[in-house]
Amino acid sequence: MKVSTVPAAESVEGQRPSRPRSRKGSQSRARLVAAAKSVFEDDGFLEARISDISERAGLSHGSFYHYFDSKEEIFREVAMELADLLSSPLSTVIFDPANTDPPAERIREGIRRYLAAYRREARIMGVIEQVSRYDDHLNVVRAERVRADAALVAESIRGLQRHSLADPDLDADIAAAGLGAMTSRFAEQWLVQHWPKCGPERGADQLARLFVNALGLRDAPAGTPTGA
Repeated sequence: MKVSTVPAAESVEGQRPSRPRSRKGSQSRARLVAAAKSVFEDDGFLEARISDISERAGLSHGSFYHYFDSKEEIFREVAMELADLLSSPLSTVIFDPANTDPPAERIREGIRRYLAAYRREARIMGVIEQVSRYDDHLNVVRAERVRADAALVAESIRGLQRHSLADPDLDADIAAAGLGAMTSRFAEQWLVQHWPKCGPERGADQLARLFVNALGLRDAPAGTPTGA
């Protein structure tokens, strides 16, 4: 399978805006993205048709091309919405300045939420992981997101090291990249490929233990800043 990486074509009026300006336009675009996610889940990428996406969104076939140039483009939109969802525990739990839980507990809860979200979206994530191996553009964009998240984690590790709460001999950048890869790959293998066989609590607990133990995290009082 080879997914086209040809840049989106321009309309007769010039380059199409990346986002609609009206509320109705925003709602129609959101309906198309939601419908596309559902169709890709049901049919996979190759078998999904633009006509099916439009019909499921309750819009005309022509309306699709007002917002998207191709099936590839809307698939990438779906994939990046899922990337936003999966990375949200970084800001809502682990690096949330209002969260006063100890760093280890914030990491555990962040991993639990990441895996819970991945589990809910396992069907579409399986399609995304597959297409990413062939769509160069999507692969590059997802890699940029991974690197950005890893940079935040690396800075957090350095902060923990400055507070003598993490193994001082760790290279923060390597540790962040390695632990991030472990987390995402485990999620795909466990929740898409269904191996190993274990319940959601067990899987999340074991992955969190590996993550915390790898950092050599020491107990810290509640309120210790993770990224200080």
